[in-house]
Amino acid sequence: MGFDWKEIFTISMVLFAVIDIIGSVPIIVDLRNKVGHIQSEKAALVAAIIMIAFLFVGEEILKLIGIDASSFAVAGSFVLFFLALEMILGIRLYKEDNPNTASIVPIAFPLIAGAGTMTTILSLRAEYEKINIIIAIIINILVVYIVLKASAKIERLLGENGLGVIRKIFGVILLAIAVKLFAANVKGLFA
Repeated sequence: MGFDWKEIFTISMVLFAVIDIIGSVPIIVDLRNKVGHIQSEKAALVAAIIMIAFLFVGEEILKLIGIDASSFAVAGSFVLFFLALEMILGIRLYKEDNPNTASIVPIAFPLIAGAGTMTTILSLRAEYEKINIIIAIIINILVVYIVLKASAKIERLLGENGLGVIRKIFGVILLAIAVKLFAANVKGLFA
């Protein structure tokens, strides 16, 4: 198959919803206030490397521990489901430690390239071409970089309510994606 704009758009939207960089603006602003300057270029580059590397070696790691792609995709659909619930209901199911620095940790990992993103990348790999996933990752990293650079302006522009509305909209989209991913891969578990 190969290069496909429709696939790239779909994958980009899925990753955008999972990464939720707009919804993370309050966290980024808080980190910037605590630790000072955030190295946006470094955080974006490290996140891109982690995501692309996981696209290629993630499945081999799964094979090494005896898990097939369908099982991982179904597990991934549950992770996406709970991430979507967090976004929609405004609750935190996963608690993180408070960081002392904000260069690579926690911005690049786990905020951008965290467990939800990794699970999503492997789940997407089961359905889409690698080249389209790589392009979608790069598109999202560019968006992440822009948002990191302009986080204070975005927060002032959208306000707390605007950020909340965007987060809930992408939560509903992510919930629908989780259901689709589950439906598409659950049959593979019983084949």
